[in-house]
Amino acid sequence: MTPHSLFVLGGARSGKSRYAQQRAEALAGPHVFIATAEAWDDEMRDRIARHRADRDARWTTIDAPHQLPAAIRAQGPDTVLLVDCLTLWISNLLLAERDIDTATSDLVAAIEAFEGMLILVANETGMGIVPDNALARRFRDAAGRVNQAVAAAAHEVVLVVAGLPMTAKGRAVLP
Repeated sequence: MTPHSLFVLGGARSGKSRYAQQRAEALAGPHVFIATAEAWDDEMRDRIARHRADRDARWTTIDAPHQLPAAIRAQGPDTVLLVDCLTLWISNLLLAERDIDTATSDLVAAIEAFEGMLILVANETGMGIVPDNALARRFRDAAGRVNQAVAAAAHEVVLVVAGLPMTAKGRAVLP
């Protein structure tokens, strides 16, 4: 498999995860899903369960709410790897008071070194109003910086709006 990275962005409920999974499932090879969510309440546990149910038996799931770059590095070159989602990973790092800039650099290095098909999903958080509190502004700014760094490193960037994928960078070379 030729190394390729795809970054899929979109708003909440835009269809970005479904699009990313469809792109991944169109490819042969072992399919690995790296989940970044942490189940802090019943609603999030239900959401995680629904997402797991959307994936069939070909998928192996790895939970990496904090150590995402290491989880990417641990995968082989023939792997179709889907990371969902960077936005939750950023939230986890902020709440753990981790250095986002260092973590972003580590993530970009892992993306650039990965030799398989890597698909990363994130929310586009910069299109709304300015948040009314300091933590939310800090989160929005961190997400914007991470998204910019990942978009620069990725071979292809797709923005999904109302279920419609729009190519922002590169062009689809794989299904």
